[in-house]
Order: sequence, then structure tokens, then C-alpha cells
Amino acid sequence: MIQPEKMPEMPNDLQIARQAKLRPLGEIARGMGIREEFLEPYGDSVAKVKLGAVEELSDRPRAKYVVVSAITPTPLGEGKTTTTVGLGQAFSHIGKRATVAIRQPAMGPTFGIKGGAAGGGYSQVVPMELLNLHLTGDNHAVTAAHNLLAAMLDNHIHQNDDFFHVDRHSVTWRRVLDVNDRVLRNIIVGLGPQTDGIIRETGFDITAASEVMAILALSTSLRDLRERLGRIVVASDTGGNPITAEDLKAAGAMAVILREAIKPNLMQTFENTPVLVHAGPFGNIAHGNSSVMADLIGIHAGDFLVTEAGFGADMGAERFFNIKCRASGLRPDAAVLVATVRALKAHSGRHRIKAGAPLPPELLAENPDDVHAGAANLLKQIENVRLHGVSPVVAINAFPTDHASEHAAIRSIAEKAGARVALCEHFTRGGAGAVELAEAVAEAAAEPTSFRFLYPEEATLREKIEAVATKVYGASGVEYDFGAARQLDAYERQGFGRLPVCIAKTHLSISSDPNLLGAPMGWTLPVREVRASVGAGFIYPICGEMRTMPGLSRHPAAERIDIDERGEIVGLS
Repeated sequence: MIQPEKMPEMPNDLQIARQAKLRPLGEIARGMGIREEFLEPYGDSVAKVKLGAVEELSDRPRAKYVVVSAITPTPLGEGKTTTTVGLGQAFSHIGKRATVAIRQPAMGPTFGIKGGAAGGGYSQVVPMELLNLHLTGDNHAVTAAHNLLAAMLDNHIHQNDDFFHVDRHSVTWRRVLDVNDRVLRNIIVGLGPQTDGIIRETGFDITAASEVMAILALSTSLRDLRERLGRIVVASDTGGNPITAEDLKAAGAMAVILREAIKPNLMQTFENTPVLVHAGPFGNIAHGNSSVMADLIGIHAGDFLVTEAGFGADMGAERFFNIKCRASGLRPDAAVLVATVRALKAHSGRHRIKAGAPLPPELLAENPDDVHAGAANLLKQIENVRLHGVSPVVAINAFPTDHASEHAAIRSIAEKAGARVALCEHFTRGGAGAVELAEAVAEAAAEPTSFRFLYPEEATLREKIEAVATKVYGASGVEYDFGAARQLDAYERQGFGRLPVCIAKTHLSISSDPNLLGAPMGWTLPVREVRASVGAGFIYPICGEMRTMPGLSRHPAAERIDIDERGEIVGLS
């Protein structure tokens, strides 16, 4: 590998993105089998795809369906989006046509510490400024629809409607905003004269954490979207009965706000591979996958549909298999696990990586023994993919600071576990750098599949939670706080027991404790609270402290973002 001192200087992501030679979107769509009449252009570089394209493409052959996940990531992330884009590009290098489907980035993290989410280097979605900033306004539509419901709920409380009385202490529906702002986590509303409403405690979450976002991502049609919105539970009445958006007569107006947002957005990669960008549900408390609508289009648009699942395979991929695939009816043919030298070294417990801080020098020193010491995490995530009957392919996402001996260590670990392995240099070389990965994925996807859900629909909520905890996380059991146990019993009585579960926990460990690295065993999953996203169609037990409204760092990315004298954006990464 090229050592850091010899590495030629590489342009940054924004500079690379501006080198892209974009093709007309009509041409991109035609390559997918989508006629131009199904496109609604938003400028020159992005277009909405009308929902009629689903039926238009339905008689075309089905693409191989590939999900990209990862080992448990460090706070810096391991390059899942970059790998997803690089793999999509690489298929054209082996004579195959691919479509990529990814989530839309949240603007809060873009202006915070994380930066954008368009991929990176020569494997990114372009124009990256459009993708990271507003795009076609879908996130803002989610914000507006969510907050309309909050306003109508508070108005109902204020008007003291005789139809039903809201138990103010039962209200679970907060407001949302697509900005990182810690001071809004807990607020008091209704201050001032009596005409300004009833005083009560509430707060804001980031828009990506909204149930409306999860609904947008899981809906299979406009009608399905409308019905799911109506099922949202926001509070209980004084008799303990759930109050829904339909009860408040808010769901119809919410659907109107989201009428355009349900249409997936068509863009392209640096190498002109089609990309469907749609929805961005939070990966901690929601399922962390792009939309079903995008997949229903992409599954008939080429030879391969490559999509991404958030965080490690214990989180995004598990939810992809057990929540998204239940909603869409689609079944995966292969799964990619992105692994990096730095993450496996971190899982050895010998190095600490902190977001926003330089990597420790000892982490960059050649040490394949540290890679082997962190191997348990990779092995468990391979097992987690196989639990669902899907063939895993390990993608070694190479960094210039890696060493050949460390890559060899990852290859040895994965091959001994029976997984296919590919070394990837798509960040610096684009699709050509992921050809080995494309060939391995094509081989895996050609094998007969035996996809299966982790648990049956008719299992109880406790049985579902315990299946994920023990089989996927490696826990020895589950412990429920008294309140959580009561909530589970109530949801079973209310008829929500057939819903899948989406366990809200840290993404920095397979366990619920972010400090436990590798693949910890013999621990107990603590469920302190259980909430219902009835509209989205899942129950989410909360294990540990979940931040649903991030804060800004001491020096957020927003400080570096500006407009130059030509009106071009600078500092975006």
C-alpha cells in the first residue's frame, strides 16, 4: 500500500464532485427502463420519479437485491455509503447494470460533526451539494407534516374538545427540526396568556427521528402512506385509550403535505450509475434504511439493486431483514459487510477513536495482531447475516494508512469463517477499485437463497425482543423495567403484538453498552421503556440513553461552510 508520506495529494470530496461529467437524467432513466414522462425535473441534476413507474416496470426482470451493512463502526463510520456507491459503479466494469438506493442525509449532521452523506472520493453521488442540502425538500415536508400533527394535538388539548379528553401526561408526540440543537431537547410550551395554550413539558427531536420519516420510508403506495399516518398514536385519553392522528382528523392534511415527498429522487454517481435517494429514518430508534418505494422501482431497473442499511449488521441489516423486507415483500440475494483495519483494531480494546479528534499514531502503525484481536466483531456480524439465510461478502474498505499485512489478516479471518472477501479501493479509484467486490457479490447473489425472518409475526413482543437480543446481539437474556413490562402488556392488549420490533440501542457496540467492544457475551439487555410506532409498523424498546436531538460540537462543520464570490459553496464535506 502507499504509505502516508508518499501519498499524492487528493482533491477533497467537493472538488471531485465538481469534476463529474453528468449525463442528462432522461438518459439515466432510460437506462433503467423508465420513460421520461415519469420524471419531474428539479433543475438539471435531480428529478422526482412518479409512482406510476412502479407499475410501468413491474413486468421487467427482477434485479439481484444486495444490502450493504458493516461491522460495528467507530464514531467516524467505516464507509458504507462510499462502498455502496463504489459497488454500484463497479458493476458496469464487469458488464452489469446496477441501481443504487440510499437514504437522504439529514442536514443537522451535515452542519454538525458528521458532515455529508453522499459517499466520498470517486465513489459519491453528485451533485453532492444538492444531496446534502435540501434536495427536493422531502425532509422539510416530513418536518411540516409532523409539526402539523403536534399543533393539532395541542390545539385539541387547548380547546378541551368534548369528543375525548387527552391525558396531558400521556403525550408522546414531540416536535421535530432538521437542525442539531441541544437546547431544544426539553422545553416548556404554552407560556404566556391562556390564549397561547396549555402549559406542559415537551421537546424537539431531529427530523430523521420522526415516525413520519419512518412511515415515508416504509410506505408502499400513496394510499398506504395515508393509512399509516392515520394509525400514528400520539397520546392516550383519560380512560387510557390510544389517540391517533385519525382521531385528531390530522392524517389527511399530513398526507397532502407528503404527496410529493413520497416520490423517490433520481440522481447519479460520479460514473453515472443511477441513484434513487429517498427518506432518511434515524438508525438508532428507527430502522435506518432508505425507502421501500425506491426499492420497488430499482428492483426492476437493472441487473442489481444495491441499497444500504445504517450502522452495523446487528442494527441496520437486522431491521432491513425483519422490518423493511416484511413491508416491501422483497427478498435479498446477498449482503456486503464493510470492514476497516481501524475499526477492527479498535475492537481489540487497545485503541480509542474519538469523533473530531486525530487518530492515535499507534493505531496507524502496522500491527496485524491488533486486527486479529478485534476479529470477534467481524465474525459475529458474518453470523448475523447468515442467521437470515443470506450470503455475506466482506468488503475490506482500504485506507492509505493501512498495511498489506493488515488487509491479509482481515481476509484470513473472513475466509476461515467461509465468507467471500474483496479488497476495495473505490474511494481513490471509483468503480475500478471495487471490481473484485462486484465479482464476489455477483457470485454470492447467483447462489440459491434461503432468506428467513428471525422471528414469526405471531410471536409475542417479548419473544421477538429476546430473539434479537440473544441471537443477534449475543445477550444471555433480557431484563425489563417495571414500566417497560407494563407497556409491553398494554401493547399486546391493544393488538400491536404482531408488529416487528426495532430495538433502540447504541450503534457503537453489538451490546447495549457503547463501551463493550468486539462481540461481548454473557450480558443482559436492559429494556427501560417501550414505545409504539404504530403508523410505521414497529414497536421500539429503548435500551440505554438515546439522543434523538443531537448537539453541535465545539467547532461544528457549519463554521467552515460558506459561499465564495462566485456564489459556489465551499467547506462542505
